[in-house]
Amino acid sequence: MNKADRILYIYSRLLQGQILKKSELAEQTGVNEKTIQRDLDDIRSFLHCNYTKPKNENQDDNTELLIYDYYKKGYCLKQEAQSRLSNNEVLAISKILLESRAFTKDEMMNILDKLIDNCIPRENKAVLNDMLNNERFHYVELRHHKEFLHWMTPLGQAIRESRVIWIEYGKLKGNATVERRLQPLAILFSEYYFYLVGFIENINKKEAFENPDDIFPTIYRIDRIKKLEVLNEHFRIPYANRFEEGEFRKRIQFMYGGKLQKVRFKYIGTSIESVLDRLPTARILSEEEGTYLIEAEVFGKGIDIWIRSQGESIIEYTMTTVSTLFNS
Repeated sequence: MNKADRILYIYSRLLQGQILKKSELAEQTGVNEKTIQRDLDDIRSFLHCNYTKPKNENQDDNTELLIYDYYKKGYCLKQEAQSRLSNNEVLAISKILLESRAFTKDEMMNILDKLIDNCIPRENKAVLNDMLNNERFHYVELRHHKEFLHWMTPLGQAIRESRVIWIEYGKLKGNATVERRLQPLAILFSEYYFYLVGFIENINKKEAFENPDDIFPTIYRIDRIKKLEVLNEHFRIPYANRFEEGEFRKRIQFMYGGKLQKVRFKYIGTSIESVLDRLPTARILSEEEGTYLIEAEVFGKGIDIWIRSQGESIIEYTMTTVSTLFNS
């Protein structure tokens, strides 16, 4: 094939939704892979020019882009609109963000503006802004008034690379600060705040911990981190003892640390579904005339707070310590 025929051949197959590999295209068209790469670059350049040229108000925004799909290990066409969030998705996510109150007002408004920019079609951006204007105007940021997004990427990279970190941390009570060397394990979000979960290095547990025999990681509010340094030191946790973020998250309430316990109680309220949603490890042992016997594994003192909040809906509850991690 000459170049024009070859590019049309490749482009027509892309339009059919096929995943194309350079090695196979080279064999089919009788050229080497470098030539195929230049053909793909020409197609990408053409699509890019089409993408960047001005559009009129009535023109469809579903522009095609040539991408390499790392999962399918080949080239394909993807509509630009498909990579953007729908109006329904943007509205739902915006509502969740506003309800979370996780960021300062400036941060929250900036995030929402960027999120709405992903709205399709373009004319619906004004509609979405109208739907959110009242909540945006009355948004109340949390009392700490601290911006902490700049900590998120360094912490995420430290977790990914298993690197030790040093932090200066403001304690919850008073103005005292402590310094900690940590093996960071996960970033979690719960009840307005982002948390860092990690093991402390070089600490006297008998002096610092209420429970010196606690084998579980410690939890820190990220907004209370005053200084952070990612050290050039790596830690290693054997695979068998690796931190199961999802399993940990299912068992912790209100981000209160402590012993792993098994709680058993009777529920006589109106919505058993709300109980099962609140306690992901919960299972119904029995049910009789609207009275449910529930058992769940949970960490620490947070479960006590939740049980008290349920008033007379929960009766006859007991707690026992679990000796092994994440019993079934």
